[in-house]
Parts: sequence; C-alpha cells; structure tokens
Amino acid sequence: MNVFADTSFLCSLYRRQIHSPKAIAFMRRQTGPLPVSTFLLLEFRQSVRFQIRLHSKDRAKGYPKSEATQMLKDLQSDLRTGVLEVVAVDWAAVHQCAEELSARFTAQNGHRLADILHVATALHLGSAEFLTFDANQKLLAQSEGMKVAV
Repeated sequence: MNVFADTSFLCSLYRRQIHSPKAIAFMRRQTGPLPVSTFLLLEFRQSVRFQIRLHSKDRAKGYPKSEATQMLKDLQSDLRTGVLEVVAVDWAAVHQCAEELSARFTAQNGHRLADILHVATALHLGSAEFLTFDANQKLLAQSEGMKVAV
C-alpha cells in the first residue's frame, strides 16, 4: 500500500468542501483503488449520520438527510466499482501501534483516538503517503515518516 486516507479526505470527496478540489484531483491521478479500512468507513458513515442529527436540531448545522443519503450512496457505489477497496487489517497490531503513538505524542499534541488509529493503520499497511486535511493529524503522520500528499 502506498497511500492511506483519513476521514477528512473522504469527506472532501463525497461532499463539496474547501478541500474538495484537492481530493478530487488526487483521485484523478490515482491509478488504482484507494485502500480503506473498515474503521475508516465506519467513522465516515457515522460522521455523515451525525450531521443529519445536527441538521434536524438546527438547520444552520450539519446537512440535510437527502444530501447525506446521496453521500452514502456514492460511497457504496465507489466500493462496488473498485474506486475504493477495503483492505484487511490486523487490528491487534494496529491497536499496539496506536498505543505506542498515543504514548509518544498525545500529551504534547492532543491527538484524537480516531486520528491515531488512521495513522497506525497506514503504518501497519506500509503506506508511504497519508491523505488528510487535518493539520494535527498531518503532524502525526509526518512524525512517523509519511509524506502527506494533499
């Protein structure tokens, strides 16, 4: 695996955001499927569903159910057609790596567990590049020698 993405990258692919042009341009250059973990897919889907709830409580927040439903359909289509590919992950090994990253970096830099798990997954898969628009997560990936490609 040369590249692994986080949720901010997927969000920029499936919903028009400030970083969407960069994410789309990267995917156009990508020659094979983008590897994704089951955890990455779970976090993305959960965040989309959470945005529905936010929007239902306050129309100025989140986004409508119709938009979220389309995002999830587009994701599923990309999984079915091979734009994205679910890769096998040894979660015990990823958790051990995440524990080590947490011990080394969280107190100083304030990393969230999900961010640590994405970087640990990328390391476990041997990824040289990490795709994120999250500045703090970028620092974590770079501290482990990965290039942040977007």
